[in-house]
Amino acid sequence: MNIKKTSLYSGAALLGLTLTACGGGAGGSGAAGGAYDKNATVNIGSLYEPQNLDNTAGGGQGVTEALNGNVYEGLFKLTDNGKVEKLLAQDYKVSPDGLTYTFTLRDGVTFHSGKKLTSQDVKYSLEKVLAKDSQSARKSNLEVVKSIATPDPHTVRVQLSKKSISFVYNLSYVWILNSQAKNLKTSEDGTGPYRLRKWTRGSALGLDRFAGYWGGAARNKQAVFHYYKDATALNNALLTGAVDVVTSEQSPDALDQFKSNQNYKVSDGNSTTKLLLVFNDKAKPFTDVKVRQAVSAAIDDKKLLESVWGGYGKLIGSMVPPTDPWYEDLTKVNAYDPARAKRLLAEAGYKNGFTFTLDTPNYDPHPIAATFIKSQLAKVGVTVKINSITPDQWYTKVYQNRDFTATLQEHVNDRDLVWYGNPDFYWGYDNKQVTQWVDQAEQASTTDEQTQLLKKVNRKTAEDAASDWLYLYPQIVVANTKLSGYPVNGLNSQFFAYDIKKG
Repeated sequence: MNIKKTSLYSGAALLGLTLTACGGGAGGSGAAGGAYDKNATVNIGSLYEPQNLDNTAGGGQGVTEALNGNVYEGLFKLTDNGKVEKLLAQDYKVSPDGLTYTFTLRDGVTFHSGKKLTSQDVKYSLEKVLAKDSQSARKSNLEVVKSIATPDPHTVRVQLSKKSISFVYNLSYVWILNSQAKNLKTSEDGTGPYRLRKWTRGSALGLDRFAGYWGGAARNKQAVFHYYKDATALNNALLTGAVDVVTSEQSPDALDQFKSNQNYKVSDGNSTTKLLLVFNDKAKPFTDVKVRQAVSAAIDDKKLLESVWGGYGKLIGSMVPPTDPWYEDLTKVNAYDPARAKRLLAEAGYKNGFTFTLDTPNYDPHPIAATFIKSQLAKVGVTVKINSITPDQWYTKVYQNRDFTATLQEHVNDRDLVWYGNPDFYWGYDNKQVTQWVDQAEQASTTDEQTQLLKKVNRKTAEDAASDWLYLYPQIVVANTKLSGYPVNGLNSQFFAYDIKKG
């Protein structure tokens, strides 16, 4: 799971695999399709500054956005359109029983420090994700790793404890690090098309094209991520030319000024970010499925989406966005119906309602959503006390300590439905049938079998109102028309800069 401001992950799918070099595959397109400046500096505007530069130490959404694919690479790469491609893995083989993966590393790859990539670096990187102090939720996905062998510098052999159809997919999230590198929270040593030039906290993070890159060179000389505190400041930076592109527009009211200006292009891509009203399913009254269903039915998601995003975004009736293979439109399950909400509350023994505290992250759109939810639930007799907390407080109080009754949070990743199969996850949903289906899907022999099982999980969690999935974010990228080659989909917060051309 990857959430706004706080970085966690999930995943569950084996997809088609093809060969790639520097990246190839940024999907955006501006007007600069012909000649471009190979020595240009591309200025990128973002609201999501890294908390640190280590994606196993709570670096947050910002570290994925800036460094994933740009500075660090994996054995495999998840492209902007959701496909998995070989990257630092030249090739790989899987044993007939699905338990042994043998990876052959690409020749001629060096880290930014000049050290050659070897199998020991891959082993170290996997073990770092699996370490006791790792904050990567990818850790739980990769705990099927039983042993890692390095028979020679170019070969890595991984033994699994059980089959995992998602193993290669999950490896696309594992950054390959120089095993000898130090201070990775403030510095880096990756193999990507850029190297870190300078990170000025609270201001900007600059990347320089790496001359020793093994693949095709980045299409620009420098990429600089500029960080802003709010959407208004970010939009002003774009209007004044301080930045060339905004990675994710968060102010829909401001879009008209760009749509009506021929110097800008507005792209509405595919998002995987879901805004959730998360119930602690192990805390009363949300231990009762009827209470969860009632609260879900009492909230007018369409009205909330309209108030926050205008005509953008989509309603979503489950954790699964339309881009996932196991998507099914479940918006009619627990749809807005205040009369049904009151009836369910009465059946659950709460005819006169109840009171609960909603732990609310203090950055937009959570305060707006919390106020809206409070107003909606008051109409069915439920009282909401809003407790505003910082991202760090949320991570400790909610995610780590499970000290909450309900909370709001954005979950960024695709294919993250599988978390409902883990009863130890922070929301505490525990359905043995769902857990079994998720386990069976992970050990499936074909993607069709996996898809059918996860469709069952999707429907069951929706019927149980395991959470209330309020809406799916739009993914709006606004760029100067001098740019082309920028990514337009909001897949897992990554933003590949290396294919961006500036005319």
